[in-house]
Amino acid sequence: MQRVLRRKVLTAFSFFLFSALFFGASSRSNAAELVMFESPGCPWCLMWHREIGPIYPKTPESKIAPLRRIVLSKDMPLDISLSAPVVATPTFVLVESGKEIGRLTGYKDEASFWGLLGVLLQKLPNAERGAGRRML
Repeated sequence: MQRVLRRKVLTAFSFFLFSALFFGASSRSNAAELVMFESPGCPWCLMWHREIGPIYPKTPESKIAPLRRIVLSKDMPLDISLSAPVVATPTFVLVESGKEIGRLTGYKDEASFWGLLGVLLQKLPNAERGAGRRML
């Protein structure tokens, strides 16, 4: 009796785990992401991390396009289709359903970043964009 119960519990747990992994992975690939390509020792990347990094996860923009960091010197992820190679760091690529929507190359300052990111987010469908607007 305990074996049968144990088998049923393991089967149910396995199904739940598989479903969570499958649907979790598929929802991520369909959602918008802001992919930051960076390189070790990049001074502009460090400046972005100092000025924007701590607050980005708390912003409306992060709810629309969560940040994903990729070190440029490593292999490119297979789940992203870029329209052109990344040649400078930092480069911020807005991705939806694994495809590039647009990009920002470089980092100058906070105001420029938020303004350009706002323009980039406008390229997403209305359902993805939400109503949030940043006021500087």
